[in-house]
Amino acid sequence: MDSVVILVAGLAGVAGILASLAILRRWRPRNESPFGVSTEGEKRCPNCGMGNQWTVSRCVSCGTDLAG
Repeated sequence: MDSVVILVAGLAGVAGILASLAILRRWRPRNESPFGVSTEGEKRCPNCGMGNQWTVSRCVSCGTDLAG
């Protein structure tokens, strides 16, 4: 009976490791950040990609005129 419990626990451990590896190795596009980021209230600069407040008319990083 003890060997069955050890076998089941070992299989559960292996399954847990495989599930963890599958989660860690999940496919993600190259340009996608792994961190959740809110861009609400921002305008993205078409030249450098910097996030700017929606109230500004020029990019704070490179000075490009922003639409809107």
